[in-house]
Amino acid sequence: MSALARLFLCDGRSVSGSDRTPSPITEALEKEGVTFYPAQVPANLHATEALPDLVVYTEAMPHDHPELQEARALGIPTINYFEALGLVANKYRLIAVAGSHGKTTTTAMLIDIFEKAGLDPSAIVGSLRAETKSNYRKGKSTYFIVEACEYRRDFLSLTPDVLIITNLELEHVDYYKTLEDVQTAFCELVAQMREGGTLVANISDPALHPVIDAARTRDLHVVDYRTYVDPLLPLKVPGLHNRLNAAAALAAAALSGVSEEAAYEALSAFAGTWRRFEYKGEVNGAKIYDDYGHHPTAIRATIAGVRELYPDRTLTIVFQAHTYTRMNALFDDFVDALMRADRIYILPIYGAREENTSGITHEALAHRITESHGDVHTYETFDAVVGALKPTLSSEDVVLVMGAGDITAVAQELVR
Repeated sequence: MSALARLFLCDGRSVSGSDRTPSPITEALEKEGVTFYPAQVPANLHATEALPDLVVYTEAMPHDHPELQEARALGIPTINYFEALGLVANKYRLIAVAGSHGKTTTTAMLIDIFEKAGLDPSAIVGSLRAETKSNYRKGKSTYFIVEACEYRRDFLSLTPDVLIITNLELEHVDYYKTLEDVQTAFCELVAQMREGGTLVANISDPALHPVIDAARTRDLHVVDYRTYVDPLLPLKVPGLHNRLNAAAALAAAALSGVSEEAAYEALSAFAGTWRRFEYKGEVNGAKIYDDYGHHPTAIRATIAGVRELYPDRTLTIVFQAHTYTRMNALFDDFVDALMRADRIYILPIYGAREENTSGITHEALAHRITESHGDVHTYETFDAVVGALKPTLSSEDVVLVMGAGDITAVAQELVR
């Protein structure tokens, strides 16, 4: 949403917005010219002389939200984030990066490559790029690079020329109930790609076979990004998953005529993005990292990357699950993923848009892990886990703070 606000600002629009609490992102937007309201109330719509021409909302907020209800009552058009993005991005040569995991990193890598090659793209990525501290890039060329999320089939507002699918599995289980439903959504996206378009994917992934078949039925070009994997490519971000992300970005860049030399130079300098294995600092010699991972597959991949980077250090993970439905549906998978750390600290589940109808708790997760892992702890507050963990850390440790909620505050507090 903040990237979209920046896009409209750069387009000369008057932009306002609200959030439940101020944050570094809202503070940055205010400095850039956005009018920010720290409470989400209907009065926000009447705060200026003229009513807004358009209200854009995130799918993270309920559809009966008071601000949305007021906008509808006033006759103001309301559209979601991806509908608004599609209005702008579909006018360009659109490269969309989709998939269950790795979208943000792959998108940011591709933006860096296009910049290095002088292609000057416009772009939106789902995090802040390390170099620019922004999630929006205003370019002057015909290219637009976007991160495309499958939640509620929102990415169907896009009509890509090039579609990257990093991988595919069951995710967003509050909306998708089966893998087949997820596959159908991706097939629907392929069905509305532009004629002569290209799908970039791992063609050996069984979960992607229906999607690849759909692309070939439409006579779209299909590129296997595995052929671009280079184990010798020097990357600052660790892990096999990041080598695969880089390969997908390389494949898409090659389609636009980017030289291998320029692409490799950009990737070797790639510094990552906010909350994607982001280095925060040291505590008593311990390395502290903050990571957005909230799905078992992402947790396993990031832990593997930490082991690659710090093979001799004790790995402590501080974890906050994101949504009750995800934890309930993938419970055993979470147990398997978290057990790969040496020490595990678990905080209450971040419910986001949900009520806890299943009764699942962080204590239940800890109890199951304890059955075969001896170093598991639960805490109710951020202050409590920071107070317990901080005195135990030394240069023999690396700490991974993980979750898609507000747990980033733990990483910030540890290094304060």
